[in-house]
Amino acid sequence: MKKLVIGILAHVDAGKTTLTEAMLYRGGALKKLGRVDHQDSFLDSDVLERERGITIFSKQAVLPLEHTEITLLDTPGHVDFSSEMERTLQVLDYAVLVVSGTDGVQGHTLTLWKLLKRHRIPVFLFINKMDLPGADRSALTEDLKRKLDDRCVDFCETAESFYENAALCDENLLTRYLEQGTVSDEEIAALAARRGIFPCFFGSALKLDGVDGFLGGLERYTATHEYPAEFGAKIYKISRDAQGTRLTFLKVTGGNLKVKTLLTNRRDGVPGEKPWEEKVDQIRIYSGEKYRTPGEIPAGTVCAVTGLSRTRPGQGLGFESASEAPVLGPVLTYQVLLPEGTDPHGALLKLSQLAEEDPQLHIVWNEHLREIHLQLMGEVQLEILKRLILERFGLKVEFGQGGIVYRETIAAPVEGVGHFEPLRHYAEVHLLMEPGERGSGLQFGAACSEEVLSRNWQRLILTHLEERTHPGVLTGSPITDMKITLVAGRAHLKHTEGGDFRQATYRAVRQGLMTAESILLEPWYEFRLEIPAEFVGRAMSDLQRRSGVVSQPEHFGENAVLTGTAPVQTMRDYAMEVTSYTRGRGRLVCSLKGYEPCHNQDEAVAAVGYDSERDTENPADSVFCSHGAGYVIKWDQVRRHMHVNSEIIPAARDGDAVTEPHAAPRPSAAAGSLEQDEELKSIFERTYGPVERRKFTRPKKPDPSEREFSVQPRYSGPEYLLVDGYNIIFAWDELKKAAREDLDTARKLLSDILSNYQGFKKCAVILVFDAYKVPHGAGEISRYHNISVVFTKEAETADAYIEKVTNEIGKTHRVTVATSDAAEQLIILGHGALRLSADSFRAEVEQAEGEIASILSENRIKNRCPPFHRAVVKEPGSSLSQTEKDPAAPGSGDMTNH
Repeated sequence: MKKLVIGILAHVDAGKTTLTEAMLYRGGALKKLGRVDHQDSFLDSDVLERERGITIFSKQAVLPLEHTEITLLDTPGHVDFSSEMERTLQVLDYAVLVVSGTDGVQGHTLTLWKLLKRHRIPVFLFINKMDLPGADRSALTEDLKRKLDDRCVDFCETAESFYENAALCDENLLTRYLEQGTVSDEEIAALAARRGIFPCFFGSALKLDGVDGFLGGLERYTATHEYPAEFGAKIYKISRDAQGTRLTFLKVTGGNLKVKTLLTNRRDGVPGEKPWEEKVDQIRIYSGEKYRTPGEIPAGTVCAVTGLSRTRPGQGLGFESASEAPVLGPVLTYQVLLPEGTDPHGALLKLSQLAEEDPQLHIVWNEHLREIHLQLMGEVQLEILKRLILERFGLKVEFGQGGIVYRETIAAPVEGVGHFEPLRHYAEVHLLMEPGERGSGLQFGAACSEEVLSRNWQRLILTHLEERTHPGVLTGSPITDMKITLVAGRAHLKHTEGGDFRQATYRAVRQGLMTAESILLEPWYEFRLEIPAEFVGRAMSDLQRRSGVVSQPEHFGENAVLTGTAPVQTMRDYAMEVTSYTRGRGRLVCSLKGYEPCHNQDEAVAAVGYDSERDTENPADSVFCSHGAGYVIKWDQVRRHMHVNSEIIPAARDGDAVTEPHAAPRPSAAAGSLEQDEELKSIFERTYGPVERRKFTRPKKPDPSEREFSVQPRYSGPEYLLVDGYNIIFAWDELKKAAREDLDTARKLLSDILSNYQGFKKCAVILVFDAYKVPHGAGEISRYHNISVVFTKEAETADAYIEKVTNEIGKTHRVTVATSDAAEQLIILGHGALRLSADSFRAEVEQAEGEIASILSENRIKNRCPPFHRAVVKEPGSSLSQTEKDPAAPGSGDMTNH
């Protein structure tokens, strides 16, 4: 029999729990059909869930069908409990996404879709509430195709239309359909399993309409999963039963699991995690509140086990690795106000049990204020926690005025440097810190030669970057959306220890943040506000006053719908206000969009009152050694004292005054100097004693007339200019403005500019554009007038192509690379190429245009505007030249295909 684990997901109030109830009832697992509004649904068994009519905790139910046994996992739909839902995704074979037929695709629906795509989970869709007025099946299908994926196919159509639409989702399937006139269930199931098609079913769960067809579709169009013989398991939830027994919920992903099996996290590839071994006392397979206790279970089974005290959600056992960090995180923070006389440390220990069950519930202990703070998703979760703490621990807690969980990032690239050299210790680290895309988190890498710093030290530095949460300098909030690259460093053969690089790394990050322009980020909501049409003006005024961005209202009969984004801070109490002024006829639904720049950064920073200079636990200063004692150099003066020059930023600017003792600027390690020799001699003598110099005899100077010299030219052939196309486009304001309207126009404008530049400079120009995201792209090289235009192949970036070409031709030709990518500049410098930033390149282009204009003027050619201006600001009626294809180059097609 086929065994599947299927999760039910939805935006709140889409009818997710009602569908689960209907599936269990029609499948024969329930004798009586329960309802959420009657507070007797099978899976929403908790008192809090029945009172509020929402799912708070994920629940499990076993649904036996004719040829398939399905384990259903009902997950919370409310955004405040999204972390509970996200943890469940890691054990799913398939997901059922429930969409309301009257509301369509909503904000949280899109969030769920992105998470399912991230976890590569096959999806079936059930469009619910089709019995209600306003539910248009054809319009909903188009909405799903437009907002989710164009491979969403209506599986309730007639056979001919259904097979045709299914075949259009895959080229091979289409070929067989054209040959045979039909498509097999196995082919559709295989396509759905690899997310090549998304089956859509329509109906009404409350009235059991379409539920039987949906169950039949799950049996016909799902594939059996093959599991390895080696044991593996993925833990997705920690809970406690009514007696307080700790339950570890997991899915066996390989082999089998028996009672009294000894489980451990001890395996290769788990550094830094304390090993443990514990026995499984009992295996429970839950269905609602009831469970059975088998002695052994095979792979593919979801169960709860007792006897494990050191497990955590997201942990892998056996061959399974740990899960990725969750995307959704807490956005609000509250102080826990304990009853008078309560020991805060004892309360902290009890509350830690809740954090163990929900890792996204962050419990923070402020040692200086002796206060407990909770970080969570929303105010509904806050009310649930209050009840839960009272029922489980007997503590009647209150919560203080809530605040926002901020994040910090930087506005522009910066180099952070850190040096740690107290007596008999030594480490120096140079980091390139660059801003990343919103929501990208922290990314770490290395672009440091092993000749400068050995590989083991580089790995240690990357470990120190990843091992902790780095606070920002505006409010002390964690940093995010940043790429941090190790570009240089130094160790001492005798005195460097592992902890030295930890200190140098932390100080380098901190020094870079102190130097950079920091940006405060705050969480933003995507909202959907449905109100009577007469309140549209009031609502738009409210939302704009709350710093929201509102789209044009859409009217549906007597109601209007406003959508947009707004800061979480300003929207926290707006739902109650909407209910008040619309007399209960308005409805506000919010879902977390992510972090965006704070709408009132100066006010927020002042309110927090964080002083980065006084944060002794996160110093930005560096420690140097002189005459056997360490001394501290402030972060804003430390660069002149560094022993290594990464060449990203000069070690000391011309004209800088050096006032501190022992502050002579140090040159590059590769260059060597008398000052460095004296320093090394001093270190050597302190360690091994005085050095006796040998007498120096000046060698006889050779007679130049007796020797012949033959100087070979280093470079031959033409000079090459390689241009990182998109980097230049988005660095020059005129081209960036053009790119916003049409990227192809911006590419052609840059090509025109470079054609004029090449005609004047007579160098070989290669313009490189990224096309690494083009599926099955084989790369393309074409001629545009007098320059070469390259589109890279799939999975090859412009950086990689430029690096490859520079390495190939840089030994025999003079090569210049025009880009403002600091990491790329560092790499091509190592290949002997010259670097040219976007600003410097523009200055050269404008200088060339000036000389061209001067020549034209001397030849009495009038009424000709500069080529750069003409390329960017087109005259009315003018047209751009067409691209000429290079017949010898591989690939074909014009620039518009990219």
